[in-house]
Amino acid sequence: MFCTNCGKQVADGSTFCPYCGSPLRPASPPSAPASSVTSAPSTPPPQAPVSSVPTVPPVQPRPPILLLTSNYAPGYKIDKLLGIVYGITLRSRGIGGNIIAGLRTTGGGDINQYTEMAHQARQQALDRMADQASSVGGNAVLSVMFDSTEMGTTMDEIIAFGTAVVLSPLDGDAQRELVRLS
Repeated sequence: MFCTNCGKQVADGSTFCPYCGSPLRPASPPSAPASSVTSAPSTPPPQAPVSSVPTVPPVQPRPPILLLTSNYAPGYKIDKLLGIVYGITLRSRGIGGNIIAGLRTTGGGDINQYTEMAHQARQQALDRMADQASSVGGNAVLSVMFDSTEMGTTMDEIIAFGTAVVLSPLDGDAQRELVRLS
């Protein structure tokens, strides 16, 4: 059985998805049409061959996740605090990149190879963190931060982390109060 919200496989007979918390609907057998006239028995329709390969539902795109560096989201209230989430990536600089970057450091200035690699690593860490927040049922991550560690002489570990929450917009009166207080 698969969750219709997040697409993950769950145990048969579950009523809620353990990953995203959405309610699950058990598959119900098709009902026979009501008829007052009985018909003669007919031959059953041919059935498709049963495959031993399980079918996997198509991957659902994750809903957008709001990522904020602040501890709150103006105009929203926190409905549920889900806990810490993180995304980790480990990047290695190739020997060719190290040689070219080493030559560029003698002249000074920006080293495009490292700048691009750092940008890609941070984005991948953010994407992984957002995926984890979505998998626990969150629609936002507050207090987003980065940390990095150099591992050896050619590898960098980039971590993005924050607090996953479920946010909902404030109603009109609360919005006006928020504006008046600021």
